Amino acid sequence: MTQGMRQRSLGQTGEDLAADFLQRQGMVIIERNFRCPRGEIDIIARDGDTIVFVEVKTRRTLALGSPLEAVTRAKLKRIRMLSGIWLRGQSDFFAAIRVDALGIVMEPEPDYSHRCNLQVDS
Repeated sequence: MTQGMRQRSLGQTGEDLAADFLQRQGMVIIERNFRCPRGEIDIIARDGDTIVFVEVKTRRTLALGSPLEAVTRAKLKRIRMLSGIWLRGQSDFFAAIRVDALGIVMEPEPDYSHRCNLQVDS
């Protein structure tokens, strides 16, 4: 298996675990891997009346630091832009939106770090 294939497999496993984690927190998964020409949102979920756009980062270990360190200001701005694209395509009204990040470290067993309502500087 090549390095790229291992990374995609790790990412897919992380997104599967993240979806399960969010559902256990009471969220309803609306869509996974929303893609458009400008990028991708990993998970879109509903938390009560709030629509949540979730960026998932997965690492095997902490050797390279926390996975949440990879959620940069530029990444948050892109998610905000992509969330607007997704919202324009919806007929439903959402009372509120937020951007979350979910970091998962796989070893020795999956460990989750969930940050809610990340602010995006203009």
